[in-house]
Amino acid sequence: MNAIAEIQAFAEEMSTIRRDIHAHPEVGYNVHRTADVVASKLESWGLPVVRGVGKTGVVATLKRGSSNRAIGLRADMDALPMQEANDFAHRSTVEGAMHACGHDGHTTMLLGAARYLSASGDFDGTVHFIFQPAEEEGAGAQAMIDDGLFDRFPVDVVFGVHNWPGIPEGHFGVRAGPIMASTSLFKVILTGSGCHGAMPHLGEDPVFAAAQIVSSLQSILTRNKNPVEAAALSVTQIHAGEAQNVVPTHAWLGGTVRTFSDETLDLIESRMRAIVTSTAFGLGCRSEVEFSRNYPPTINDPEQTALAVQVMREVVGGHAVNASIQPTMAAEDFSFMLRAKPGCYAFIGNGTGDHREVGHGAGPCMLHNASYDFNDHLLPIGSTYFVRLVERFLNHG
Repeated sequence: MNAIAEIQAFAEEMSTIRRDIHAHPEVGYNVHRTADVVASKLESWGLPVVRGVGKTGVVATLKRGSSNRAIGLRADMDALPMQEANDFAHRSTVEGAMHACGHDGHTTMLLGAARYLSASGDFDGTVHFIFQPAEEEGAGAQAMIDDGLFDRFPVDVVFGVHNWPGIPEGHFGVRAGPIMASTSLFKVILTGSGCHGAMPHLGEDPVFAAAQIVSSLQSILTRNKNPVEAAALSVTQIHAGEAQNVVPTHAWLGGTVRTFSDETLDLIESRMRAIVTSTAFGLGCRSEVEFSRNYPPTINDPEQTALAVQVMREVVGGHAVNASIQPTMAAEDFSFMLRAKPGCYAFIGNGTGDHREVGHGAGPCMLHNASYDFNDHLLPIGSTYFVRLVERFLNHG
């Protein structure tokens, strides 16, 4: 590992910052304390800061030389609305909120890069350090864009990174093209005619219609979608009835759809609406489909991914970089930024959980698990990666 010496010397302080953020998690756009911590640190290092971008986002800017080229580096600040199972010293002090996805670490890595670059970075151009709220829910990236992020802080490219349990500690994983899926939610509402369970011929059964629809929806993946195009369609909820001897009037089912392309998503939504409408009508029920497209797929620009891979190999060695990692059906709202600007989103290995201190929960150290904790050993690596991206992009363009 070739972490920058000055950043490595700052590692203990970075760990303190990260653990303070972990102990005070904030959800969605309500990241007021976190944003204050971030802005105060940046200002103490001499960086001009703009607060309140996209409600509670923070952007700091550093310019050197005469070049008009600019790069954006992004970290997410929000936590999850869940109870932490860990009992170590830096566990959450907020009931029902926890940094179970490592955004405390992402924020701290970017702070480490900002501190180093403000003091000694070698580059010609502009760096915008973007600290974003509401990644988990609320599309904070889009909110910042809608608030003029790339008009007020113009960039040519934008980069982000996310820790990933299961990848060896400090290794990188990335790929050109789709790396994370889109996320959409659907709800199918069925209305029939209630009747006695012993006399089903006197009514129209929305439960039976729901059962037929659940089965038929899978035909979209097996008979309509191109087999080489990846997608997931999962019905995760069915709700109906109050008594075992009554056929209810209403039923509904819901779930999620994940794809790596808009075209596949268009197909799935269109076929879903057709299947629901025709199946419900054929069984005497009325139907309604609510289909919500939340985050688009996260698609890495090939040129910027190649640049990122070069930097990763410089930082951790070629043996620790997987440049063709398997994409995941999880979603990420950095996808909105990559739709606006070319760039690259990468994974950095959080390890297997052996780094967790005494007092961690009994569950695995996985994302969105109550026993998760970010691996502080990654902080100098991630900060160095951000710094080298800046130096490589702004000095070799």
